[in-house]
Amino acid sequence: MSTTTANDLYPEVNAFLESGILKGIVGGKEVESTGGETFITSDPGSGAKLAEVFSFQANDIDQAVDVADEAFKKTGWAQLPQNERSALLHRLADAVEQKKPIIAQLEALDAGKIEAQAQGDVQNFVDTIRYFADLAQHVQRRSVLAVKNHEAWTVRQPYGACGFIFPWNFPFLLIGWGIAPALAAGNTVVIKPAEDTPMSAIYLGRLAKEVGIPDGVINVVPGIGSVAGAALSGNPKLKRMSFTGSPEVGRLVAESCGRNLVPVKLELGGKGAAVVFNDVDIPDTAEKLVNAITFHTGQVCCDATRWLVHKNIYDEFVGECVDRLQDVQIGYQLDDTSQMGPVVNEKQHKRVLSYLEKGQAEGAECILEGGVAEVPGYKGYYVKPALMAGSLDNVAAREEIFGPVAYLAPFESEDEAIEMTNATDYGLANSVWSTDLSRAARVAEAMCAGNSWINAHNVFAHGIPYAGINKSGMGGGVLSVETLFDYWRGLSVVRPL
Repeated sequence: MSTTTANDLYPEVNAFLESGILKGIVGGKEVESTGGETFITSDPGSGAKLAEVFSFQANDIDQAVDVADEAFKKTGWAQLPQNERSALLHRLADAVEQKKPIIAQLEALDAGKIEAQAQGDVQNFVDTIRYFADLAQHVQRRSVLAVKNHEAWTVRQPYGACGFIFPWNFPFLLIGWGIAPALAAGNTVVIKPAEDTPMSAIYLGRLAKEVGIPDGVINVVPGIGSVAGAALSGNPKLKRMSFTGSPEVGRLVAESCGRNLVPVKLELGGKGAAVVFNDVDIPDTAEKLVNAITFHTGQVCCDATRWLVHKNIYDEFVGECVDRLQDVQIGYQLDDTSQMGPVVNEKQHKRVLSYLEKGQAEGAECILEGGVAEVPGYKGYYVKPALMAGSLDNVAAREEIFGPVAYLAPFESEDEAIEMTNATDYGLANSVWSTDLSRAARVAEAMCAGNSWINAHNVFAHGIPYAGINKSGMGGGVLSVETLFDYWRGLSVVRPL
């Protein structure tokens, strides 16, 4: 079995991987789990071990929250003038950008991401930190209230220690989406990365220390979700909690936070639709949707996984998609010729394959078979893209697969397309494809989801709210001024005249 050798990696990446058992970052120090527990993180492209990581237990998590709480109260981070706090965040963003090739390669190795895509994720982190650092300087935190016979105003203040549990599909990018507004608002953070992909978070924790972020403001606690994640979401000292992941685990996090009355933000799964009308440029639209479903091997919660296509162009559109999907180059994530890498682990590999079987067992037509992909020299978790079609009652059309699998169905009318789009328990993101922009806007506004895109899919511009409804999330979104406000508590000040 071939694997990536030390000669293929940046010297700093090799040094990181060879630095011994990777530790968490608490209070600006590298910290082991108190009992010495560890877990292994592996390369999904080869199956080879990448690193051994200390696995934090419940008492370790509690200590980290104590440190974050103490840092909020005593380091002065929350009381810094906004321009000074923003300057420190810009310094962190600059350092991450300087180390972008290093972090991206660690991310590619850990998550199975195509390396160029991982570089895009790191740059997105940088841009997100800068966006919120700048936004916080320009938002008015104090508002005067015109109330008869009273001097009154409201002021926004940071909450305190905030907990974050991040998934394995976009580890570094989502850390940016989560902690940037919290830090810019003056809070401290405790980051629990996914056990499959902890390396970039640990690297970030080390970097925060180097650039002068006060000790305890950014803490990283690696561990197993059922232990470390459960302890974090259940800690009563947290003032805010954010979880990104599956609806099933999201419910557990919400229940845990509810017992302590800790506000929780949930960014969960999706089963997005792409509604394709018969006036589109068929080759161009097919190419864009194929690129969407194969990006990061379909492990994208807001992806378009249900393709609803007008019956007049259905056959031609399907043919274009099949041709493109068959040409996708599946390979190792650090190979420059690869267009699609592996899924993240064996469990996800089995999940994708099982949905192909279950879908066909329930009567779905298999337009493009999919299945196991063989990559010469690499014993990783590779799958082929697949296309299925049939009734939207099929399990493969109802449930989130989280792989390069799209489910197709034809429609005749605009109203039917809207009804089919909204026939799901999820509500994250959909797209409309048409040259009739009035119709596209009308359909986009009728979709039951947090986000609708027109003639594009997976659009994340800083300044535009992004959130889910129903089974896809609750508690607020990301990437906008509303997100910054999520991390300030309101305080009314009143003096009778």
